[in-house]
This record gives sequence, structure tokens and C-alpha cells, in this order.
Amino acid sequence: MISVGIDAGSATTKAVLVKDDGSTVHSIRATAFDFVSAAEKAYEDVLGIAEIDRKEVDHVYSTGYGRNSIKFADRSISEITAHAKGVHHIYPDVEGIIDIGGQDSKVISVNNGKVTDFLMNDKCAAGTGKFLEYTARALEVPMEELGKIALDSRSPASISSMCTVFAESEVISLRAKGYSKEDIAAGLVESIARRVAVMARQIGLKRNVAFVGGVAKNAAIKAALEKELGISLYVLPEPQITGALGAALHGSN
Repeated sequence: MISVGIDAGSATTKAVLVKDDGSTVHSIRATAFDFVSAAEKAYEDVLGIAEIDRKEVDHVYSTGYGRNSIKFADRSISEITAHAKGVHHIYPDVEGIIDIGGQDSKVISVNNGKVTDFLMNDKCAAGTGKFLEYTARALEVPMEELGKIALDSRSPASISSMCTVFAESEVISLRAKGYSKEDIAAGLVESIARRVAVMARQIGLKRNVAFVGGVAKNAAIKAALEKELGISLYVLPEPQITGALGAALHGSN
């Protein structure tokens, strides 16, 4: 049984191919406002890496923000379910998942790979990668550098606005008052961590929690979340592919 999972995210599209021996290959591509093209390219990537022809693939399952756009998929499943299965496959003891993506943030309670509860913030950019992207731009710092400079802060600035537009204005105002980029970045990181931690506490995430999504690569956010929650978070080797992996595993069952 050979299956492929495609996670059509708002910022990146991920594909994972699970071979019949259980081994996997993956691809991550920028979505760039074209879910279909990004999905096709990611699919071709994993087929090429695995040296497998399309006709050898038994199932293609889609998940993520743009999952219903992937017409060549046999079936679509929710990203909540996909992440639970994908994380459980790598980390069998998982009891909770924090997923901060480009467009939304999710906290998921898990038991033996099955979702028992979840909360999702998809109404505004607060607590998401998009919030980081816009505020990093206001700081004139590449988003991939934001976490690094935040870790150098000794006195994080207080960021009170969670609305992206107002937060950008607040960042500009703090810069005008002489706050360093490091302290502003740390304040932004802490504001996101507080927001997500509230959600995590609401559904009782207390131990064996995995942190996934593109923002999980930000060491400062991980540290701030661990401080807020009082626990250590497990970050998978490639935290962006768990949804695609979970979708592929659904297809292989």
C-alpha cells in the first residue's frame, strides 16, 4: 500500500508519501495563493524522490486550509484529525498538540491518536504565523530571524494589542520610544505564547504535548510557551509535515 497525504496550508503546502515498507519521503513548498499548483508540485516532488509513478499510488488524501481544492485527492480529512494521527505515529505518548500555522492556531487533546477535544483560533491573525509575519515586517526583521533576536532580549516590551493592525502600530510606536528590536521581538513572542497558552489550559493540556506547524521552528516561541504552561514541549524533527503524514496514514489504513 502506497499512500500520499497533502496538507494544503495557507503559507506552505506539504506532501508526505508513505511507502509499503512504512518509510516516508516529504516535500514542503510555498503555497503562494495557488493551492492546486502547490499541491501538484509537492505531489510530483515526493513521487520523484521515491522514484514512484502516479499509477503506483493507492490513495491520495488531502487536509489543511485548502484541502477541498485538491481535486485529484481521493478524500479530504480535517487537519485536526490529520495532526493527531501524524503526531501519534512519531510520538505515541502524545496527549496534546499545539499547532501554530500561518492562518490559525489550534490546541488538540489526544488519546491514543484520537482527538478528544480541541480549540481553534481562526477568526483573526492573533496567535498565528501571519501575526508574526506582519509584526516582523514592522520591525524590519526577516521572520526567520525574529525568534533568534527575541532570545537576546533582557527586558521584553509589553505588547497589549493582539489585533495585527494595532500590533503593527504598537511596534512602530515602541521603536520610536527607543525600545530595542530584541525587546520588542520578545514582547511579540510572549504575547503569542500567552494567547495560545490560554487555549491550551482551557482543554487541560498538561503533559506529553507536541508543538507542530511552521512556528514550532521558532525557538523563542517554544521557550515562551514552555514558560507559560510550565511544561516541556516536544518538537518533532520536521514539525510542518505532521498533517500531511497523518493524511497519508489515513490513506494507508
